[in-house]
Formats: sequence, C-alpha cells, structure tokens
Amino acid sequence: MTETVKSLTLHLGLVLVLLALNWLLPEYHHGNLARVMVLATYAIGYNVLFGYTGLLSLGHAMFFAAGMYGMGLVMRHLGWTPAPALLAGIGAGLALSVAVGVLALRTSGVAFMIVTLMFAQSIFLTILYFTTYTRGDEGFVIQQAERVLAGIDLSDPNNRYLAALAGFALCLMLAWALVRHPFGKTLIAIRENEERARMLGYNVYLHKLGAVVVSGTMSAFAGALYGVLFGYVGATFATVQYSIFPLLWVLLGGWGTLIGPFVGTLFMFYLIDLASGVTSAYMLVAGVALVLLTLFAPQGFMGVIRKRFIRWLP
Repeated sequence: MTETVKSLTLHLGLVLVLLALNWLLPEYHHGNLARVMVLATYAIGYNVLFGYTGLLSLGHAMFFAAGMYGMGLVMRHLGWTPAPALLAGIGAGLALSVAVGVLALRTSGVAFMIVTLMFAQSIFLTILYFTTYTRGDEGFVIQQAERVLAGIDLSDPNNRYLAALAGFALCLMLAWALVRHPFGKTLIAIRENEERARMLGYNVYLHKLGAVVVSGTMSAFAGALYGVLFGYVGATFATVQYSIFPLLWVLLGGWGTLIGPFVGTLFMFYLIDLASGVTSAYMLVAGVALVLLTLFAPQGFMGVIRKRFIRWLP
C-alpha cells in the first residue's frame, strides 16, 4: 500500500468514525462534537498558514468573524436564505484575506504578527462601531425558522451534526489535496527555508499570498457555518481570544499535520469543559497543559506520532 493510499484511508477513516458517532453519542457529547468539528475546520484553515507556510498570525479571528457576519448580516437585513448567505460569508472572507494578505505580506516575522493583530482589532472595532447593524457586543440570533437549507432544518441536532461533519470533511480533504499538490509542497519548502525557495526560482510572495487567501477563506467558511448551525452571530468571535484559540489547537494537535487541528481542538475543548466544572480558573489549567506539552511534545500530539511511529503522516 502506497503512502498516498495509507494517508487517504486514514483521513477518510476519521470521517467515517465521526459519521458513525452521530448515532452512538449521547445528546451532550453529540452537540459538543458538532461544535468541535466546526471549530476544527477553523483550525485547519489556520494550519495552512501557520503549520504549512510558517506564517504566524495573531489576527485570524477577523476571517472567522468576516464569514460569520458576511453570512449573518445578509440573512438578518436582506432576508437571504442560508445557501446564498453562506456564499456571502465565504466571499467576505475571501475579499478580506486578499486585502490583508497584500498589505501584511509587505512585512515578515514579528511585524507580520503585529500587523495581523492590528487588522483584527480594526475589524473588531468596526463591528462595535456599526452597532445599528451588528448589535455590537450583544450580537444577534438567527431564528430557527430561518436556518433551513434545501428543506433541511439545520437547527435539528442530527442535521446540524451532519452539516458540521460535511463542512469539516470538505476542508480536511481540500487540505489533504493541497499539501500533496506542488503548491502545497512549495509552501512547506518556504516554511523550511524561504531564501532557498526564492533562489530556486519560486515566487515566494505569491505563494504566501495564496496561503493567506486559502487560510482566510477556510476560516471564513468555518465562521459562516458556525453562525448558521448554532444560530448566533456576535462580536466575541472577533476578539483576540478567538485568534489565539486556533494557534493553541494547532500547537496542541500538531502543526503541519492534517489531523492535528482536530485532535487539538477536541482536546482543548474538553479540557476547558471539564476544568470549568471544577474551577473558575479553567484557562490556567489549559495554560499549564500547553506549557507541559510544549516542554515534552513540542511538535504536538500528531507531530510526535508522526516522528516516532507514522512517518508518512501528512
């Protein structure tokens, strides 16, 4: 069996396991896993930029929020149905990622991190400024009757789970195809040695811009999907916290691995969920876990597995 077949089997196997869990999990964990899959989709988008290209963004929440508000605002104020509204959210993320990429990639290293953070804060403040339309910190609810796609009620737990799985599977397999494509391999080369990639004749700037656009658009899709599945659009999702979360998920699960973002999101979600039931300082518990993992498994869970056991893991 070739490495390609092994890799494809592994990732399709994960999708099939998640599909089977739709009928096996109790109600509480069923709802949690649906949420985890959407957030893992966001982490997959972030991983394209950070894990495979080596660009550390501290403002990725702006793309998640762009997708969420791009979808939510047209449903709330223009009466659009979920299908075109999702496309509007994806389009908003695409446009924003192109604009941010063109400007932010004029910098590198720490400056790139700061610029992305500044852009994200600008988007957050814009949301708060146009309170008439966005309802600011309060946000707004998308009514259950509006969340119907092709006759399917997305507020129904079973349908919501399957829709979350479909979105996750789509982005997972797109990322799988991307890292096996020459474009993806070039991104990895840029991550490992940017100057050498440039000397070999690759247009580093255009490849980085492509990575920002792919990453931002995937993250916007996750934001739009989250809003329509869970029926809420709020400024909280544009805060710095939601820019840090995908970084933590990717670091925990294994940056530069395809399954890593899902593993990291699942681990962090349940760690916070369990810790919050014990102490109000649940983020301290998450911080300690991250420090320990950084010390003893700096490549994350899946990174360690790839290094020691499954070397063909993409």
